[in-house]
Amino acid sequence: MDAPIASNLQFVRSRIDAAARRAGRDSSDIRLIAVSKTFSADHVRAAWSAGQRDFGENKVQEALQKIGETADMEIRWHLIGHLQSNKAKKAAGAFTCIHSVDSVDLLRKLDAAAVDLGATPEVLVQVDLAREETKFGAAADDARRIMDAAQTARAVRMAGLMLIPPWNEDQEQTRPWFARLRELREAWLADGVPPVSLGQLSMGMSHDFEAAIEEGATLVRVGTAIFGKRAYSAA
Repeated sequence: MDAPIASNLQFVRSRIDAAARRAGRDSSDIRLIAVSKTFSADHVRAAWSAGQRDFGENKVQEALQKIGETADMEIRWHLIGHLQSNKAKKAAGAFTCIHSVDSVDLLRKLDAAAVDLGATPEVLVQVDLAREETKFGAAADDARRIMDAAQTARAVRMAGLMLIPPWNEDQEQTRPWFARLRELREAWLADGVPPVSLGQLSMGMSHDFEAAIEEGATLVRVGTAIFGKRAYSAA
């Protein structure tokens, strides 16, 4: 297991470097998140052995199990899937960064939980620019309200925006969505939102992370290109 994952990681990193160069960016400004959802703790260990330190999970319960199984390793865990408000307390104490804040209510529950736990997780606002019924995320106006509410948070630290665009194998079809998220950030910065709250753009997955980087991504969420295709259970 270790050798293929290490090789895949090396290839993904080389593609990140190339995309950054094309955009005139420094690749050190782009953080690779290895999406380990549905893969075992052994897969995480193999990637960690190859130098990977940031891992992403979709579900809190699955993540908590892996966090326990890899407690001997220094890992930055990212929650990239939808977060139900009744799991806010568990998430606030477990993750370095939560990418999927999509309501003021969830933000406040995370903040209260973080205060209770003495935690200071980073949070991102998940923006749904395409307004897809099958996806979570806040419309742009609602996302701005979440951003504004975060300015008075006591423990969570607002760090930027996240996007899952409409699926398309052709990254040139998803590129405009990445550009729109960058433009939204630029507009909010011009409108006075503190730069520290908009430092991160989480966008781009295995099939389109290069276009995302060229459009300004600072966090890319890559799973299949590192760990291989997922085998989902029928349950």
